[in-house]
Amino acid sequence: MAFSGALTLTDLNDFITPSQACIKPVEQSNPAPVHDPGAALTQIQVDSTGSYYEVSAVGRTDVDAKKLQTAEISLNDCLACSGCITSAESVLITLQSHTEVLNFLESNPILPAAAHRTPVLSIAPQSLASLAAALSSSSARPVGPAEVLARVRAFAIRVLGFEHVFDTTFARHIALLEHAREFSERRSGKGKEKGVAPLPMLASACPGWVCYAEKTHAEMLPFISAAKSPQQVMGTLVKEWMGAKWGRTPDQIYHVTVMPCYDKKLEASREDFCNDTYATRDVDCVITTGELDLLMREKGWDLSAPIPEELSPPSPSLNPLAIPELLAHPGSSSGSYLHSLIAALVASSQTPLTHTVRTLRNSDYEEHTVMDESGATVFRGARCYGFRNLQNLVRKVGREAGLQVGRGAAGRVGALRRARKAGPESEQEKGYDYVEVMACPGGCVNGGGQLRPMLGQEGAALESLPATEDGLEVQAPSAKWGDRAWTKKVEEAYWGAPPTPPPTPPPEVIGLEEREEEKRRRADRLAVELLYEMCSPGQDPPGDAAWDVHMGERADEMRRRLFRTQYRAVEGEVVGLAVKW
Repeated sequence: MAFSGALTLTDLNDFITPSQACIKPVEQSNPAPVHDPGAALTQIQVDSTGSYYEVSAVGRTDVDAKKLQTAEISLNDCLACSGCITSAESVLITLQSHTEVLNFLESNPILPAAAHRTPVLSIAPQSLASLAAALSSSSARPVGPAEVLARVRAFAIRVLGFEHVFDTTFARHIALLEHAREFSERRSGKGKEKGVAPLPMLASACPGWVCYAEKTHAEMLPFISAAKSPQQVMGTLVKEWMGAKWGRTPDQIYHVTVMPCYDKKLEASREDFCNDTYATRDVDCVITTGELDLLMREKGWDLSAPIPEELSPPSPSLNPLAIPELLAHPGSSSGSYLHSLIAALVASSQTPLTHTVRTLRNSDYEEHTVMDESGATVFRGARCYGFRNLQNLVRKVGREAGLQVGRGAAGRVGALRRARKAGPESEQEKGYDYVEVMACPGGCVNGGGQLRPMLGQEGAALESLPATEDGLEVQAPSAKWGDRAWTKKVEEAYWGAPPTPPPTPPPEVIGLEEREEEKRRRADRLAVELLYEMCSPGQDPPGDAAWDVHMGERADEMRRRLFRTQYRAVEGEVVGLAVKW
């Protein structure tokens, strides 16, 4: 979700200081009983420091002044309030709900009607992990993402009427390929010729981080990767590549994604991800994991019930394009962007490299260093999750780049002069080459749209609760977003493997790494094939083609059009003490 400058991010935690217009300005643990409803005993006063006090009302002397505790507004509270986003963004989020999906499916004419649109559902692996963790906590045996995907596909096709259901890991694979290519361009200096900023490169898959940078730290925008997120890459694949194979134009397809956070709704609504020629978006509607869960409960679908299809690979009729499913990449559950770059660097090196990891401040901030045999640093990156760490990162990147953080490009010259006076950077203080950035503590598995456990029932699944009149999900008052124990369980479900290292590998685990590597090789080949098809329809790619070879300028331009985007600063209107976007 977007965050305005009216909210001040603190350095202490991942909470946001409430603004004057916030619906939850103060909090009192044990309110004193009011004996006479018609005559208040107390009133609220604010002193010169901005502190809130409960004092006696006029004519009362039996109540002492009492300082009230300032309420902490978490990121999840802000999603519920929506007081910090623009009215236009509020409308966009309202339009993207499971109710909107149902309305479309019910009104969609059946074939062979000319107005029929092909409904397609894509689901993120983090959403599958959240559902798997919820099911595993209440079942006799663990349920993995593959089983959940099969059950969700059966529900979407049999009950809702979707024609195709995919996970987004193949789209993430393409995003990683494009990510690595862009990093190589920046590092070699070729990116400057194409208007790409130098290092450090910052990940762009988290729309919460992108919105925050666009509204409050425009000086960071040149460092953010131009590669699209997996959701938007999937939107491009569905509307342009798959649609062409199905004989459908982009406006004849209705694409729905299931994502772990609400920010993805705003991302799908960006003007950059609209097809002006066909007047359609790459992703028509985004629903969260919780909204999908609610949708299944409303339709009476029992996700815990096994189905025959989950015991075997999907039939060609369900996956006619033979897209690899649930592609795994070693690294993080938020996309493995950092580790994919390190793996590519190690694979291309002519000499052995050493990779070390150091945790800073907390588990959500890690530094990764790759050194050669002589001990020289050849790569330095970081994994930075949560706004507490994110602010430290912004200051660090701004300081090393000679930027005055918070003022865009203003002050850059003066900062550079100060940097020159300070002398060259030592090897120990070498700046980052790349940072994997996510707004949520714990990463995408802990997104605000994921299922939540019940307090006091560690790892328990969310209780089945009715929906409100407006169709929004109702969760128990004790449900807590960001519970570390629950996030750990979702993380384990994401990887879908026994503990590492397993005491005795079961037969089905032996050879798992080889099978995953073969899936990635198949994904590489398919990625090159689709790019050739987009550039030169009807031409077969050479057998040894890679993502960045034998393609020429035409393919380079096509790849940029399909899989890259741009960002722009959003200026706010300052009205008194409030900032309106």
